[in-house]
Amino acid sequence: MRKIILLVTLFLTNNLLAQPVLPNYADSLFSTYYWQRATLFQTLPKHNSDIIFLGNSITDGAEWSEIFNDIKIKNRGISGDISAGVIKRLPNMVEGKPAKIFLLIGVNDLSRNISVDSIFTNISLIANYIHYYSANTKLYVQSILPVSDYYKKFSTHSTKTNLINQLNTLLKNNAEKLNYTYINLHDYFTDENGKMNPSLSNDGLHLKGDGYMLWKHIVFPYVYNVEIKPALIPYPKTIIWNEKLFPFYKVKIVTVNNEALLKLNINKILNKKFEIQLNKTNNNTSPNIAINITNVNAPLLKEEAYQIHIDENTLTINANTVKAAYYALQTIKQLARDEVYINGCNITDWPSFEWRGYMTDAGRNYQSLEFLKQQIDKMSNYKMNIFHFHITEDLAWRWQIKKYPQLTNAENMLRDKGMFYSVDDIKELIKYCNDRFITLVPELDMPGHSAAFTKAMGCNMQSEEGKKIIANILDEIFNTYSFSYFHIGADEVKITDTTFIPFVQKILEAHHIKVIGWKPGGNFNNNTLLQLWNGNEKLKKGFKYIDSRHLYLNHFDPFESAVTIFGRKICDVTEETNEANGAEICLWHDRRVQNENDLIRMNAVYPAMLAFSEKVWNGGGDDGYITNISQLSNSNKKLFKIFEDRMMEHKQLYFQCTAFPYYTQSNNVWKLVGPFYNNGNLSDKFKLDTMSFEQLYQLATQTEIGNTIILRHWWNPTVTGVLKNPKENTTWYALQKMWSDTDCIQPFWIGFNNISRSTATTVPALNTWDDRQSSIWINGNKIKPPVWVNANQKIDLETPLTNEGYEYRTPTFVSLKKGWNEILVKLPVANFTGKDWQNPVKWMFTVALLKNN
Repeated sequence: MRKIILLVTLFLTNNLLAQPVLPNYADSLFSTYYWQRATLFQTLPKHNSDIIFLGNSITDGAEWSEIFNDIKIKNRGISGDISAGVIKRLPNMVEGKPAKIFLLIGVNDLSRNISVDSIFTNISLIANYIHYYSANTKLYVQSILPVSDYYKKFSTHSTKTNLINQLNTLLKNNAEKLNYTYINLHDYFTDENGKMNPSLSNDGLHLKGDGYMLWKHIVFPYVYNVEIKPALIPYPKTIIWNEKLFPFYKVKIVTVNNEALLKLNINKILNKKFEIQLNKTNNNTSPNIAINITNVNAPLLKEEAYQIHIDENTLTINANTVKAAYYALQTIKQLARDEVYINGCNITDWPSFEWRGYMTDAGRNYQSLEFLKQQIDKMSNYKMNIFHFHITEDLAWRWQIKKYPQLTNAENMLRDKGMFYSVDDIKELIKYCNDRFITLVPELDMPGHSAAFTKAMGCNMQSEEGKKIIANILDEIFNTYSFSYFHIGADEVKITDTTFIPFVQKILEAHHIKVIGWKPGGNFNNNTLLQLWNGNEKLKKGFKYIDSRHLYLNHFDPFESAVTIFGRKICDVTEETNEANGAEICLWHDRRVQNENDLIRMNAVYPAMLAFSEKVWNGGGDDGYITNISQLSNSNKKLFKIFEDRMMEHKQLYFQCTAFPYYTQSNNVWKLVGPFYNNGNLSDKFKLDTMSFEQLYQLATQTEIGNTIILRHWWNPTVTGVLKNPKENTTWYALQKMWSDTDCIQPFWIGFNNISRSTATTVPALNTWDDRQSSIWINGNKIKPPVWVNANQKIDLETPLTNEGYEYRTPTFVSLKKGWNEILVKLPVANFTGKDWQNPVKWMFTVALLKNN
């Protein structure tokens, strides 16, 4: 058999670039066990999402789908297999065009004295065959593992150390040429003599459980397309990595030095079953975790500061408070992404702002407790600490007041009738937040947004009778719940009684509760914590502020959202000051929703939340309000790219079961050509329309980056787009060259007007993308717009959105050719005023290939 393999590999050496032809090995050359496994693999279902581990007994010995807790991962190892055996069954492996193949083969070849060159040639053939017949399959070639003679077994294997090293060098040096990713397993498994570490094997060749855990840790980033080191969000103030690996899966005991730490649900946070010990010295030699309340130096907000030290034996958390220890555990949870090993490091961390909030509007659209808890959980994972709960509105009063049951009667509601939060519901939410070191801040909006109150009570809040009722409501609330803060709204209303706000504030202050109100808004006193919502408002000395200017998620395009939030300078400063307390992102979805999950998907809540947590924890940022990557300062452009890579890892690992409408955009480059005056004729044609793509490309005067490019924002000049001096009655062109490895059909998000979810914006006419006659061509083929579900209908706020936004409709599928593809976008505009205030002009386009990285 060795002669046959040698002849075939020699013949193939000069033919690797041609259509690969596999040798026809006789079935009799392979063992009974080989055929038992190979024929089983032939019968099993195949899917293009499969991740295949392909190899010999070392691969065969693992339960890969259980190790990764992922049914997509398939074991295709066969004990005793050699490179020729893999070649023999290769057509079956690529039949389903799997997403990835992890190959480990060669040590049994060496034991049979097959030469290094012959083995390498066979592996080269395997690589070429996979690339030719399954071009989209990513191939990972893993190094040959070391073998040890410690156990006096496998003598024909254990004497091949030098040959193993030679073969690994060949595999590493030819990875780029043969278009595979080389993974160095070998060096992690060696002892000081370059042999298999005896602790990882019980025969010198095959792995024990500890060996497979180490293997999982090494390949985890490649299996899930993530960075080698875990992506942390928010990123710690300081982190220094070391080369140690802490075996997290071996930990049995967690020691704490303070009884207050026992309130932390450590096992739930880390998804483990540790024994928690108080004030005990861990004399066990096994790896251990220690959490201590101690003194951690920090220049700001010391109450939330913590340190982490991780080496091969210990994981130590030092924190100033239990809350800070909780935040440290959130960092540990991200570091322990593969649940087996944690990379060694030293971390010192603290926040830049104290107030790190998220507001959701459950007054307009009722949200179930479980759905609210999902959002609170995500907040806590990213060290956010304020849950602002807006639950009274014109449409409905959703807070149970036992003295006035008519407030929550169905007949007094205009939407989601009869749906409200009982006393027990509110108490449950408060506890749920408290357990996660989040402060629940309720908002009882008054005297504005109170039509439901007026309908139920038969009087206006600002009337004398209304004030008496409000006093009774507040008395009941403060005798039922314990709140540190209370938001009274007071914006978007005509104050007819100038004593109303002082009257309410006096009640709250008598209960030692901090008052929060919107600014611009009511006539508040100097003790009020003011929440800014208008982009033109500035901070003034003597007041304390929460920044929500241009942080309303309902107005953002998903790609715009991440960029503008990341680029922000919270409260116009880089870190907390006497006036600048922090910020909140706000979700105001005025339109009725068909399903509560639409709130998360249509407003890209979780990508925004991650960008916000990064920003409000670490501070910094640029002045002003921007919309596009190119508008960031050079330093923040680089930081955004790094952050985006981390965010995509979190999408992959932690948001698989919920909407996360975001894809990488930092490498998406556009060329802009314009302006060309159209005199208000949106269908006007120009000489450029007859030019070739390449001719037009050469005329480009501006380069932009991103999946969404906003030429002019509807709030210009407060919020700026990429055009420094946008003009009405002009047309611009955008061009991009996009590479594809194969001829294929790919999903795209394409759009020209990502409408606000707070306005009754009309739907474009059928067969148009928008009201501006925008168009897009890919490789000269004009792309058809969606069939608008709500076209030709009268639109109001009770009309749920259906397919108006690209992020919540079926993607547009486009044929791409192998090589460079040409994308051309035509962007006419007439005036910037729009039809009315419900239809503001946001001059923009989105073209996004739906790939995570």
